[in-house]
Amino acid sequence: MSIINKNSESFLYEYLNNAAPTGYEAPGQKIWVDYIKPYVDEWHLDNYGTAYGIINPGMDYRVVIEAHADEISWYVNYIADNGFIQVIRNGGSDHIIAPSMRVNIHTKKGIVKGVFGWPAIHTRKGKDENMAPTMDNIFVDVGAKDKAEVLDMGIHVGCVITFQDELTKLNNVYYCGRALDNRMGGFCIAEVARMLKEKKKKLPFSLYIVNAVQEEIGLRGAEMIANTIKPHVAIVTDVTHDTSTPLVNNKIQGDIKCGAGPSLTYAPAVHNLLLEQIIAVAEQKKIEFQRAAASRSTGTDTDAFAYSNGGVPSVLISLPLRYMHTTVEMAHQKDIESVITLIYESLISIKAGQSFKYF
Repeated sequence: MSIINKNSESFLYEYLNNAAPTGYEAPGQKIWVDYIKPYVDEWHLDNYGTAYGIINPGMDYRVVIEAHADEISWYVNYIADNGFIQVIRNGGSDHIIAPSMRVNIHTKKGIVKGVFGWPAIHTRKGKDENMAPTMDNIFVDVGAKDKAEVLDMGIHVGCVITFQDELTKLNNVYYCGRALDNRMGGFCIAEVARMLKEKKKKLPFSLYIVNAVQEEIGLRGAEMIANTIKPHVAIVTDVTHDTSTPLVNNKIQGDIKCGAGPSLTYAPAVHNLLLEQIIAVAEQKKIEFQRAAASRSTGTDTDAFAYSNGGVPSVLISLPLRYMHTTVEMAHQKDIESVITLIYESLISIKAGQSFKYF
């Protein structure tokens, strides 16, 4: 039976279709909090917008399950006299995919529509024939005749720009769109909260369901909230690269494939005993999983939790994703449901006061 039901899928579409760029996550966080409210005992918001629900508040032992809420975007950086707009990145936005994309410019007056323009193939001759997008030559066109008209629209330097693309489903198995990195993780931890409520599972510790901000620019939201909660254990979920698609080097990027289960990462920040416990849970519950290795850091909020508060045993459960940081990110429904199940079963396996010291 599918874990994702009609109500939760409706939430997923609303949540993914909303824009929540780094530093401006509040609209998405409102949607997320409204969904988890029936499944938690209380919820909170920190000063920079990280949202979290608590099940069994006030217990001595604190366990976190976490995802990040923000998506990559752009900032308006310069408005030329002729009305064309130059941008800078907000997070790891990919300039290669920008030309011909439709965008939303977020202003106090509301959304202004625009496009990333690009010269027609007929006009690119000689040395420009194979012109490639760079951060210096991409630009946004809002149909304005000059700078004054752009400003009249409410657009100014510092306005955030997001792509317009919304969530679709391919072949009835792949969710496809922008910002699956990592609002799909936020969906997964919300579904874990729902499962715990519906199955009437009583945990022997306080569980914090954390949707952190500002991961895309340096794990900043997780860094802040880890110091607020001071957890004893952290289970982090994020996305990882499906390396089975064309143009990806498996020998460098590893061997991960959509549809083959969550990826469990070996890395210095990942606590070996906690990882072994989660692998044992996966094997016992017959949850298919894959393995990956990360050199030095995982590049996810796992690092922020692991190295906080004198060291917090942390683990990373990753969702395989195709075409990360594009508008057509793809995740397999089976993998999403396996991530939810593995986090749920892993929580059941953790004992109150459990020590993860190596000896």
